[in-house]
Amino acid sequence: MKEQLKLKPISREAIPRAIQKAERYRLINQSWASESICRDILEIDSGNQQVLVMLVLALTDQLAEGHGSAMKAVNETLPRITDPYQRAYYTGIASERSGQAHLHRGGMGSGAMAYDALRHAMTWYERAEAIRPQGNDDAILRWNTCVRLINSNTQVAPHAESAYEPALED
Repeated sequence: MKEQLKLKPISREAIPRAIQKAERYRLINQSWASESICRDILEIDSGNQQVLVMLVLALTDQLAEGHGSAMKAVNETLPRITDPYQRAYYTGIASERSGQAHLHRGGMGSGAMAYDALRHAMTWYERAEAIRPQGNDDAILRWNTCVRLINSNTQVAPHAESAYEPALED
């Protein structure tokens, strides 16, 4: 039987340094390490908004690699972001990245799944835009990115209704 190891808690004083490390790991594409550090910080400071956002980003970084459980964790984390603008904006980011991951992985129906995720992201960006701080057009920039992705990729389209009828044997 495998031994069950216990995690060691970090000190509250170590949080600022740990945040810097988590940011660096995201920048060098080691989002799994960033995720781990964010989880360690949140064990000590469960409401740390900066770390909740970074956790969402670290998790969505992993979507292209096919980590299906990442979206479940994202959906559990997003409601913990207390600022309505940030929650709407990062919900859009999560949906947009999910759409891009569908495209990256490909496969049957991936274009339609990408389309649905991108349109969902655009809905959240509209919500964020409506309550954005003055001078912050980030949600508009992301909306435009989704539009360009949809318009430039013929694979990204709504689900097509098929007129498929099974062949009947005589």
